Amino acid sequence: MKHKSLQIMIHGKDISDANVSVSYPGVKFERKVTVSNPDYVFLYVDITKEAKPGEMPVVFSKNGKKYTYEYQLKSKSTSEDRYQGFNSSDIIYLLMPDRFANGDPSNDNVKGMIEKKNLKDPSGRHGGDIKGIEDHLRYIKDLGVTAIWINPLVENNMPTNYHAYHGYAATNLYKIDPRYGSNQDYVDLVSKAHNDGLKIIMDMVMNHIGSNHWWMKDPPTKDWVHSYNKYGQTNYRIPAVSDPHASKYDEKKMEKGWFVKAMPDLNQNNPLEATYLIQNTIWWIEYSGIDGIRMDTYPYPNKHFMKEWVQAVKEEFPTLNIVGEVSVHDVGIASYWQEHKHSRDGYNSHLTSITDYPLKYAIVEAFTQPYGWHSGIMQIYYTLAQDFLYSKPDENVIFFDNHDTNRFGGLINKDKDLFKMGMAFLLTTRGIPQIYYGDEIMRSSLKNGNDGNVRRDFPGGWPGDKHNAFTQAGRSPLQNEIFDYTRKLMHFRDNNPVLATGRLMQFIPENDVYVYFRYNKNKTIMVVMNLNKKEYHLNNIRFAERMDGFNKALNVVTGKTLTHLKSFDIPAKTAWVMELEK
Repeated sequence: MKHKSLQIMIHGKDISDANVSVSYPGVKFERKVTVSNPDYVFLYVDITKEAKPGEMPVVFSKNGKKYTYEYQLKSKSTSEDRYQGFNSSDIIYLLMPDRFANGDPSNDNVKGMIEKKNLKDPSGRHGGDIKGIEDHLRYIKDLGVTAIWINPLVENNMPTNYHAYHGYAATNLYKIDPRYGSNQDYVDLVSKAHNDGLKIIMDMVMNHIGSNHWWMKDPPTKDWVHSYNKYGQTNYRIPAVSDPHASKYDEKKMEKGWFVKAMPDLNQNNPLEATYLIQNTIWWIEYSGIDGIRMDTYPYPNKHFMKEWVQAVKEEFPTLNIVGEVSVHDVGIASYWQEHKHSRDGYNSHLTSITDYPLKYAIVEAFTQPYGWHSGIMQIYYTLAQDFLYSKPDENVIFFDNHDTNRFGGLINKDKDLFKMGMAFLLTTRGIPQIYYGDEIMRSSLKNGNDGNVRRDFPGGWPGDKHNAFTQAGRSPLQNEIFDYTRKLMHFRDNNPVLATGRLMQFIPENDVYVYFRYNKNKTIMVVMNLNKKEYHLNNIRFAERMDGFNKALNVVTGKTLTHLKSFDIPAKTAWVMELEK
């Protein structure tokens, strides 16, 4: 690797007072570090370019006895299809592995894993796994997706009453949960996805672990996690971190408070722990060959550590991209977390992409609230008008659904016309579009007090399902209509770089009609969204700066050509995506 220094955490009864020696060609043993807990010792070795892959003996000597641990040194991959990164040319498909498809029922219940399968419980484990994802890679590819973001797959061996099916309460950061498969199964999934032209984005958490993590039974140091008795639960107030007027109390409460009581808050100010977390990330990238990372709760850990973590990853894997979850309504606060932001405190996160929650909330309001001076579709206009606050707005991950939010289809009362308009906007505006599994068939559930309701099983992913939405025959007429519409727009985006890298020009909405263009020197796409409940006659005089020189337009969804561009009638509750032609 580019950085030759390696920290190795050793855990064993009273291991700290043992003598340690490492003798291996090309490896230099630097030092042994002990901590207050005698059951831990941290070893530092330098792995030079001369070192070869193999078993490196680490010898412990104590009271005349010796024990040798064979530490495996692996060769670095030279494969060209690894660490591809992701950007605005991609379309991301987010799925929750426990709820997507059960490809291997034999691992539904695993000895030693506390929580068992319970399909009847919306918050229980349902049995989805890596094999289920693997079985449907072609389905995802055919849809037009180019990258898959999978909610965390690492071990979450938590008590049954916690319901850790979501994956955000890790109990072992180096191990895939056996109810999903093995570490090798994950490596194979990444490889097979690459063979199908798909990228894999790994979901990670630096902020917290699960209360059943083995660290919590015997912490390396007294400050390995923040004290719940002192800080309690976080205040969830992300602005407290960037607020130039914030109190230290609020800032500490935000950073050091626990997300929930079952998730101990990690202390990244501990240098041993910081190194452990950084190395864990680098190990997963090199071991599995993933293309990107989605970092959960990005603003919650120590922000200076997170900057160092991003830098360490990018230095080792320059082509890999990271998107940080920044769940806030305000563009100004969200933009603080993107790299090269000129902030008052001089902070630079070095983070290329963030989740665009402000635009997500604007999309919901656009299709659920009446048109007004600052409401309805105007919210999208005003939100995009603040793109000057971002250093790289085109690298924001945009969405209207994910595993933490109410389904867009439910919020618009299952209105298929509004849903199509939302999907058309998502796939034609600036940013990296991300859809949530089931969006392609307009799943429309709402939380109603239980997150499990917006994480329901994908129909057809379980043996015995009455309907199989992975197939045309298994989908209802409405589901096929939404699927076909989504698929057509996705493939059009895939084949037209102008929607990924072209400039965006938007015009102020008038009379509940929103018009914008994506354009470059080779192509111009015009998008017209009529949110009225009746047909609207659109006079295009004010769009002349983008339409002059064009005399016809191809509707990319219907395939029909419009030959009169000076004005035209657009149906009620309809979005037209048109390729302008001369």
